[in-house]
Amino acid sequence: MDTEPRSRVVRKVALRLVPYLCLLYFVNYLDRVNIGFAGPNGMREELQLTATAFGFASGIFFIGYLLLEVPSNLALHRFGARRWIARIMVTWGVLATAMAFVPNGSVLILLRFLLGVAEAGFFPGIILYLTYWFPASERARVVALFMAAIPISSALGATLSGLLIEAGDGWFGLSGWRVMFLVEGVPALVLAVVTWFYLTDRPSDAKWLTADERRWLARELLEEQRRTEAEHHWPLRKALTHPRVLALAFVYFGIVYGLYTLGFFLPTIIAGFEQQFGTTMSVVERGLVNAVPYAIGAVVMVLWARHGDRTRERTWHVALPVLVGGVAIPIALYLGNPVAAMAAVTVCAVGVCAALPTFWALPTNFLTGAAAAGGIALINSLGNVSGFVGPYVTGWLRDWTGTQRAGLWVVGVCMVTAALVVLRLDRTAGRPGDQTDS
Repeated sequence: MDTEPRSRVVRKVALRLVPYLCLLYFVNYLDRVNIGFAGPNGMREELQLTATAFGFASGIFFIGYLLLEVPSNLALHRFGARRWIARIMVTWGVLATAMAFVPNGSVLILLRFLLGVAEAGFFPGIILYLTYWFPASERARVVALFMAAIPISSALGATLSGLLIEAGDGWFGLSGWRVMFLVEGVPALVLAVVTWFYLTDRPSDAKWLTADERRWLARELLEEQRRTEAEHHWPLRKALTHPRVLALAFVYFGIVYGLYTLGFFLPTIIAGFEQQFGTTMSVVERGLVNAVPYAIGAVVMVLWARHGDRTRERTWHVALPVLVGGVAIPIALYLGNPVAAMAAVTVCAVGVCAALPTFWALPTNFLTGAAAAGGIALINSLGNVSGFVGPYVTGWLRDWTGTQRAGLWVVGVCMVTAALVVLRLDRTAGRPGDQTDS
């Protein structure tokens, strides 16, 4: 195909799949982090949780996530995305809805752990699924459109959660934060049914493409896979043990350390601004302020990934925003007014958002097939350990020091270190032993 038909097919696939996958991830991410909105709006007081206990409950999700991430992604590769993603959504929807009825901190911790088990494989499964449909030259931009659900969920979700907590207080005889969990958990169950009928596993099965379009796309992706396998030759065993994959997992750890610390504690940080600067905000106003960094991050994420695809440069498109964000975040609480502090937080959020989609272009450049399924899942699961470590350490430091500053310094150090590791990997990428199986 020449350039124009190629663009038409890619655009047709993107319009069919990306908005729907973005919707799924919006619901997924909101159900994962909405505990951050519940915490400072009645849940901690009602369940008598310290900051450390709240951080532990927020983060234990990722322990369950870690345990089943690789097996779940291998199952998706074997059984197909349509069936496996629908299965994941049913189990997470049931558990997300059950969060509305937790009687105490112990049950909260158990449900958060099981929610992580249920969601395992969803995000890396989608990343893997996109490799079945889009050539490598298009992936960073497509992943950015999909991952825009993170800042959109954090922006719109903050406002939606604030409205549900404030307006829903007393519905069904429940506290506002319980109503929020109930209402936000149901869409996953509805969308699980839609997913079963809407998604298509492979281009060869896509009745919504013409026969010529199906043949071209399947051939294009197969030839690209063969070239990648011939150049790199990464079997599954190597993808699960190679230092380069483990280093990428550390990089992802540093990036999402910032993401989840902001996601779980930004509402609490904003509430702390009221005491620090003598301001007063309603629950909805806090949600709107919380939305600002992510709204800007959503725009920058797509534009930055598009620039990375156009220039075909990946390393600095990951390292630079992570470095800037890591330097900005510890400064936030040392500034003299809430506007300046929120500006620094926004820079950190934008840095995280900009780095995420281009990051996933790094492992998919040398992993294919089962190796891609296992390697992507391993990177995601090990990286997401920061989703446990970040909230727990931040909460513990908050209890120990009485301030958010120490926790945000840790965030900054992790992000800056991740940026340096990316640059180091780029320098060693061409050395013997990195490209071929040993």
